[in-house]
Amino acid sequence: MLEPNGPLPPEIYWRRRALAIGVIVVALAIVVWLVTMVARGGDSSGSGAAASSTTVASTSQTSSATSSAAASSSVTSTSAPASSTTSAAPEPAAQPCSDQSLALKVTVNQPTYRVGDQPGFGTVITNISTAACSRDLGAGPQFLVYTLDGQRRLWASNDCTPDGPPEVKTLKAGEQLSYKGTWFGTTSQPQCAGERLPVPAGAYMVVAQLGSIRSAAEPFNLAD
Repeated sequence: MLEPNGPLPPEIYWRRRALAIGVIVVALAIVVWLVTMVARGGDSSGSGAAASSTTVASTSQTSSATSSAAASSSVTSTSAPASSTTSAAPEPAAQPCSDQSLALKVTVNQPTYRVGDQPGFGTVITNISTAACSRDLGAGPQFLVYTLDGQRRLWASNDCTPDGPPEVKTLKAGEQLSYKGTWFGTTSQPQCAGERLPVPAGAYMVVAQLGSIRSAAEPFNLAD
C-alpha cells in the first residue's frame, strides 16, 4: 500500500495491514454470526411452524375422528327400531252345532236297481244357522233302508261297521259337507247280529241320520 507522501516504513506498513486483516476477520465473523443466528432463527421458526402445523393437523384429525365417532354414534342411536310382532288374536272356538242348526238331505244315485246290485246313496249336511258351529262327524251320517211304508227297518250302514274315531269339524254358516254310502242289498241288525239275507224286489226308501237329526226319505226300487 502506498501513501501520498511516499512509502511507509515496513513496520508501520505491516501493522496497518494486520489491523485491516483483523477488521476484515472480525467483520466476517460478525457476518457469519449473523448468518448463523438468522439460520437458527429460521430453523426454529420452521420447526415451530412445523410443530404448529403438526399440532393443527393432529387437532384436525382428532376433531375429524371425534366428528366421525359422533356421526357413528348418531347413526347407531337413530337406527330403525326393531319391528314388533303383533300376534293375531286367536279366533274364538265355534259353538257346538245344535240339531236345529243342521239339515240333512239324502239322495239315491238312480231310481231303480236290479236285485243283486249295490245301490249308491249320498247325503249333504248343511249348517242352516247364521254362525259357524262344530260337530263330531267321526262316525259320519248313517244310511238306513226301510220298506216303503217305513214300518220295517231292513239295513243300517253302521250295523256291521264300527264307528270311526272322533273327528270334530267346524261348518261356517251355509257350509255343506257331503258323504256317500253303498248298500250291498242284504239285511242287517245292530252289532251285526243274526243272518244277513238278500232283500227281494220291491219299493223301498232310504233315510240319512246324524244323531237325532233325520232327513226326509228318498224312495227307490229293486227290480228282478
